[in-house]
Amino acid sequence: MKYVSTRGDQTERGFSDILLEGLAPDGGLYLPKTYPQVDAATLARWRGLAYADLAFEILSLYIDDIPADDLRAITRKVYTPEIFGTPEITPLTWLGDGLALEGLSNGPTLAFKDMAMQLLGALFEYELGRRGETLNILGATSGDTGSAAEYAMRGKQGVRVFMLSPHGRMSPFQQAQMFSLQDANIHNLAIEGVFDDCQDIVKAVSNDLAFKREHRIGTVNSINWARLLAQVVYYFAGYFQATKTNDQKVSFTVPSGNFGNVCAGHVARMMGLPIARLVVATNENDVLDEFFRTGAYRPRGTADTHETSSPSMDISKASNFERFVFDLLGRDGARVRQLFSSPAFELTADEQARIAGFGFASGRSTHADRVATIRRCHAEYGVVIDPHTADGLKVALDLRAPGETMLVLETALPAKFAATIVEALGSEPPRPAGLEGIEQLPKRVKVMPADVAQVKTYIHAHV
Repeated sequence: MKYVSTRGDQTERGFSDILLEGLAPDGGLYLPKTYPQVDAATLARWRGLAYADLAFEILSLYIDDIPADDLRAITRKVYTPEIFGTPEITPLTWLGDGLALEGLSNGPTLAFKDMAMQLLGALFEYELGRRGETLNILGATSGDTGSAAEYAMRGKQGVRVFMLSPHGRMSPFQQAQMFSLQDANIHNLAIEGVFDDCQDIVKAVSNDLAFKREHRIGTVNSINWARLLAQVVYYFAGYFQATKTNDQKVSFTVPSGNFGNVCAGHVARMMGLPIARLVVATNENDVLDEFFRTGAYRPRGTADTHETSSPSMDISKASNFERFVFDLLGRDGARVRQLFSSPAFELTADEQARIAGFGFASGRSTHADRVATIRRCHAEYGVVIDPHTADGLKVALDLRAPGETMLVLETALPAKFAATIVEALGSEPPRPAGLEGIEQLPKRVKVMPADVAQVKTYIHAHV
């Protein structure tokens, strides 16, 4: 399996090369030359597999430069009940006839990012050990990616992490998870701005090829194909739990900010998983909802990016969106490069008409919607959900058709967003054992302006 850039660079690269590289040299994102097709016989063979073995089967379609025995050992080491809490790894909680939550938040940092980041940490350590190399990971987080990456990489041989986060814009729990880590290979940089500023810095550093190569810069954001690939697995796992036969179709509603989580569903659908619809749920930062309604992609600036009670979705420039647009436009790299070289763009009528063929729908949720949905879910189903999952459930309830089986991807445990849960339910959400006083732990963090040069200087001084 070889990989090419969304912006037209047809140089073919293997999985292990793009694992360590992140962005393509032309600024595009990597995708496989073709999506492997999964037929009915293969689906039948996969049904009933343990999650770790299902992960191996799917990953092995995309990874042919890691020996099969090694790859299987990695998936079995990562996807265990000890790390993820249950034998199913991603269990379903049925809320009613045909409506369920898919639990993705039982990993070390209580968020769905653990599902991919634990695998990515193992793959990095394996590949760097095989090559005798080191890697300096540069990432941006709106809340959950950072802690998931740091917990996956802490103490790993040959790996340093430089994680950018928007200063003061994460929940106290999210900040404490990251900033309380004392490991020498973990560096937290709180940027005076919003998540998009952090993400822009990561891209600017990655596009400085000389700096990137001299300092061995890699990425763990969902622009890294390996992370997105890991997320494809739980669409198959959810489908198998929700169905009895492979003739049935399932829809997924996905809370979305950076488009990585739902882009993995797009990949699963392109492979042949019987997905009826992929419903994108946004908060007040509704750039993606606007696109799917109108065909116009209009990222907002820092001043117009709302600070909301679902902060991990406070994103206005959806990095993974480019992967979908590449497929939407028939993999025309030149057209993709033209569109994404502008701050905003609008599809032609013909291009917009193609969206329907990919099964996407979208909706929007507000703070009032989140609070009401948390209350409703607790009152009607006895389940407490976090604000991001509430965005997803609200949109799912709005858009679900009669008889449609709909899985809402749970994105975090409510303990990470206690203030909104208290507002909705009047009581603190339960915390997993050992995390009761995390906000009071000593913190290691460097606050700095949204300045690419200063971030580069910091990296240079600490590698």
